[in-house]
Amino acid sequence: MSGNPYKDDRGNKDASITKQGGVGVLESRPGTGKSMSSASAFLIGDTMTGGYGTGPDILHDCTIAVDPGEIAVIVGPNGAGKSTAMKAVFGMLNVRQGSVRLDGEDITELTPQDRVAKGMGFVPQTSNIFTSMTVEENLEMGAFIRRDDFRGTMAQVYDLFPILKEKRNQPAGELSGGQRQQVAVGRALMTQPKVLMLDEPTAGVSPIVMDELFDRIIEVARTGIPILMVEQNARQALEIADKGYVLVQGRNAYTGTGKELLADPEVRKSFLGG
Repeated sequence: MSGNPYKDDRGNKDASITKQGGVGVLESRPGTGKSMSSASAFLIGDTMTGGYGTGPDILHDCTIAVDPGEIAVIVGPNGAGKSTAMKAVFGMLNVRQGSVRLDGEDITELTPQDRVAKGMGFVPQTSNIFTSMTVEENLEMGAFIRRDDFRGTMAQVYDLFPILKEKRNQPAGELSGGQRQQVAVGRALMTQPKVLMLDEPTAGVSPIVMDELFDRIIEVARTGIPILMVEQNARQALEIADKGYVLVQGRNAYTGTGKELLADPEVRKSFLGG
């Protein structure tokens, strides 16, 4: 994408798709591997050290955070621990040191299921839709924790992704890669999440579809939902990012706004192709 069309026009303008609560201020410290000041961040994985099961640590004092209405992007080379950091925040691996907090509450010990109930929406990179179910059935599955009338939320999802309304009675497995990703994001939104986490949302899609998905992600952020995203398309992702985290070997290597990281000569040389 050429830039962020909403960089000066963010905020909680349509809160109907999200739960409310929590405002924080995060101080950027670009060009360092130090932890960020994060006491008031809405979602924070704070100085996380840990790994899978009883295996070795993959993350080392890693900190990532995001506030309402923001897009925070995690980038870095292959094997840097990007998806691992997000899975740690979602409770899918052992955080042996550090903590995870959501809206001021320590959720470090909660299961992923309990974190969903607390308001975390997570979209994995693969196997993120029910291919044999229709598009609408997939969205209905996203509302499994709700006991209220979710038809209004489904209408909002269809407004955000019009192609899904057109194909609502079609098996999701017959859709294109980009459309499947829209189904996955839409299903996560059906829970009315407090925060949305996306693991490689543009993996395997064309540049045109990538731009369209990023546009929709910006629209979601404009409703006030914080978005934490792992991306291999680092340059394009940083263009829309309010915060960027460059990880190397499970550690914070560079931290700053998307604009700051794009302008940093070391980041450009090492991670963005010059």
